[in-house]
Amino acid sequence: MIILIGGEKGGTGKTTLATNLAAMRALAGRDVLLIDTDPQGSSNYWVQSRDEERITPRVACVQKFGKGLPAEVKDLANRYQDIIIDAGGRDSVELRSALVVTEKAYIPIQPSQFDIWTLNQMDELVEAAKGFNPELRAKVIISRSSTNPSVHESDETGKLLADFLNLELANVTIRDRIAYRKAAKDGLAVTELKPKDPKASEEMEILYNEVFGNE
Repeated sequence: MIILIGGEKGGTGKTTLATNLAAMRALAGRDVLLIDTDPQGSSNYWVQSRDEERITPRVACVQKFGKGLPAEVKDLANRYQDIIIDAGGRDSVELRSALVVTEKAYIPIQPSQFDIWTLNQMDELVEAAKGFNPELRAKVIISRSSTNPSVHESDETGKLLADFLNLELANVTIRDRIAYRKAAKDGLAVTELKPKDPKASEEMEILYNEVFGNE
C-alpha cells in the first residue's frame, strides 16, 4: 500500500504521523519504506536516530525529489510491501506527484482558520490528481489539537469539512502531547515509549487501524 502524509501547511505534525505509522507497520512485520520528500529531511533524521540507537525493527528511508517521483515510487512499490511518503508543508512538485500514485492521502491540519483556508487548494489538488488516480481517497486529520477538554476547536473544524467535495474527516484527532516529541527525539514510535503514554498510543493505534485496517 502507498500512503501519503502531506499538505500545504507546515507545522501540522506530518512527520510525526509518517514516522509513527512507519515504525508501527514495521513492528507488524511488514517490509516498509519511508520516503522523505521534504528538503528539511526530518523523517530521514528520525531514521538515523533509530539506527544510531539500534532500535529494531529497522525502518528503511530514502529521500526523493522532483517530477520523477511517481515512477520511482511505482518501482519501489515492487520491492516493499508498504510505502509511506512524508511530503513537506507546501504546494510542491513532490506533493502533486505523490497524489498521482498514492492510494490514501492524509492531510493533517491544526484546528485553526489559517489551516482550514489551505484546504481549498488541497481539495483542488486532490480533484486534479483523481483525473490520473481515480481510486485516490483523501482524509483530513485534525492534529496538534489542545489536550484541554474545554477547548472545542476540533469539533468546529470538523464541521467545516462538509464544504469540500474531495476531502473526508479521519476518525481520530491527534492531540499535542509531549510523548510525541519524546518519541521523535529517540527515533521511536510513541507506542514504543517506556513508560508508555496510553492516550498518545491509543490515538496512534486508531490512526493506524484507519489507514491499514486488517491488512
